[in-house]
Amino acid sequence: MPWEKSFDTNEILDRATAVFWAKGYEATSMADLLKATGINKGSLYNAFGSKKALFTQALLKYDREQRRDTLTQLKAMNDPVGAIGTLFEGLIAQSLDDPEKKGCMLINTALDLPNHDEDIARAVKAGMADFEAFFVHELEAGKKTGTIPGHVDPEKTAKGLLTLVTGLRVLARGVFDEADLIAIKSQALDIIQ
Repeated sequence: MPWEKSFDTNEILDRATAVFWAKGYEATSMADLLKATGINKGSLYNAFGSKKALFTQALLKYDREQRRDTLTQLKAMNDPVGAIGTLFEGLIAQSLDDPEKKGCMLINTALDLPNHDEDIARAVKAGMADFEAFFVHELEAGKKTGTIPGHVDPEKTAKGLLTLVTGLRVLARGVFDEADLIAIKSQALDIIQ
């Protein structure tokens, strides 16, 4: 008799994502995944193929739902300075509201990149490049409207802003408090004005 799926793959992927996000790929065991998803090992392998394949799908889903959707909403503001400020405010609020201090799954994975294969490295690099492209887009738009000074170099400044986002997400995991995170946001706004 052929294997039939009796669960919602999307729901299982969400549960697995939560475990990977909290623990990282290496520290997440199959026992952790089976407990979180509530399905047996055979079903997990039949549905996703392997732990790595499940992690890849979880990372891509996280990236799509967390980063891409957020950046799309911010671009729609048509206010470059406001969009960048709102991004940092949102990251600070998300960090402070997370009792587990998970940070950002994409950045957490980037920090562990030497332990991942090329598929994961490509996904992380693409996510970071897209984040940087968001900043370039907003900086160029702000220069056109005059809300960002003409001397601001969009390419270099975008790298600096991405670095501040990365630092904020890492340090918000327990090193920095709210005042420190707000200082990072202030620094971000200072370099675009």
